[in-house]
Amino acid sequence: MEQGKVQRHTISVLVDNEAGVLARVIGLFSGRGYNIESLTVAEVDNQAHFSRITVVTSGTPMIIEQIKNQLRRLVPVHRVTDLTLDGPSLERELVLVKVRGTGEKRVESLRIADIFRARVVDSTIESFVFEMTGSTEKLNAFINLMQPLGLVEVSRTGVVAIARGAEAI
Repeated sequence: MEQGKVQRHTISVLVDNEAGVLARVIGLFSGRGYNIESLTVAEVDNQAHFSRITVVTSGTPMIIEQIKNQLRRLVPVHRVTDLTLDGPSLERELVLVKVRGTGEKRVESLRIADIFRARVVDSTIESFVFEMTGSTEKLNAFINLMQPLGLVEVSRTGVVAIARGAEAI
């Protein structure tokens, strides 16, 4: 990795599922001026009461190391994994895209949705809501193509990620 080059990293953080943990993680980022591009959190082990926080951030290699080290020092944190560096991983995001249109624009939005494997989850005479999962880049491409066709609204989940292979965090 080049020393000063800003890169995007996906970091997975296994934490206790208790009140205030997310606020502490967010506080670490905001207090030091680090940007969060995407943030998702959900309970992943009901019996052990663990949650997984997936953070997408950007920085130089030195900044990314600082973020990981500071995350490891937080009391409720059990494990910090940089999925960008620690081997192959999978990233997905869910998006809901509302498109308003009639006539040829309506037909074209359905064609593009079919190409991108987006599902129609709501339909009215004047609009569609498409649901699609995929990489951030794929979702961005779909959204960009829908803009001239009558894009009304977008709702995204943020990135979820997991390492490939048999190992667990």
